[in-house]
Amino acid sequence: MQRATTRKVLDDHGDQQVETTLLRARLAALVEKHTPADQVLRSAVPRLTLGHGARVPHPVHAVYEPALCVIAQGCKQVLLGGEVYVHDQSQALVFAQNLPVTGNVIGASPESPHLAVRLDLDIKELAAMALELQVQPPPLRGAARNPRGLYTLELTPDLLNPLLRLVRLIEQPRDIAALAPLATREILYRLLTGPGGAQLAQLAMPDSHSQRVAQAIAHLNQHFREPLRIEDLAREVHWSTSALHHHFKAATAMSPLQYQKQIRLQEARRLLLTEHIDATTAGHRVGYDSASQFSREYSRFFGAPPARDLRRLRAQQVS
Repeated sequence: MQRATTRKVLDDHGDQQVETTLLRARLAALVEKHTPADQVLRSAVPRLTLGHGARVPHPVHAVYEPALCVIAQGCKQVLLGGEVYVHDQSQALVFAQNLPVTGNVIGASPESPHLAVRLDLDIKELAAMALELQVQPPPLRGAARNPRGLYTLELTPDLLNPLLRLVRLIEQPRDIAALAPLATREILYRLLTGPGGAQLAQLAMPDSHSQRVAQAIAHLNQHFREPLRIEDLAREVHWSTSALHHHFKAATAMSPLQYQKQIRLQEARRLLLTEHIDATTAGHRVGYDSASQFSREYSRFFGAPPARDLRRLRAQQVS
């Protein structure tokens, strides 16, 4: 009897793997069909973005809002603070906070491009469903009390099916208004009831640690050009300075000061690339009083001084 039960479990697991592979292949085909090579498509489906990478680009520095990220084909390395997450076809990546990360596609080619889907999560919808499902927060002790704002979970048919339906709506624009909310709601249900669901729900729970960290992040994003006073930020989110440091680093893998620095440098790079200003001006506009300090920190973060980094970026845009 026990052998038969074990064999059935193994058979069911094998069937799920086959179904997952088929669904992922269909998702990859849709992404490749609708997204030009080496481009990102912001689709007509609300909050849904498709990505197609036929080559390995330079590392991309960006701030991700809460989102579900799925790779249909390929592999990506994501850096958060000093931590490395390898995101491949077998797992989904969930952002449960606004986080500045560095992403680097691994091994893409015209014959086997990197194909990905991102669904930004609506916090109000998330809160409503968490309340409806009565999702309980994790225990307030140990590591579970301060989870990272980024985690992975196994990619299964339960999650792939509604995501595939959502992407297919690109081909059925008249159905988007009626059917996209249904598929999105099912995806949120799967996320909240799956591993990490309580962690994600914390973001929508009033006065939770995750929500206070989110408030601190929002303040930093709005005031990153201003000098940072930790005491003022702690007061803003109703924590002591030690509690702010502890919970903020637990969620983001960096201190508030390190977070502010990354936001400043990413904005400076955007200014250099889009507004054709010099490095001193860019540094001043994002809050640096010292041009030498700005150049030093820029070089350390992006791997080259501003002028050389800018030439490299423009060369990659042309090629």
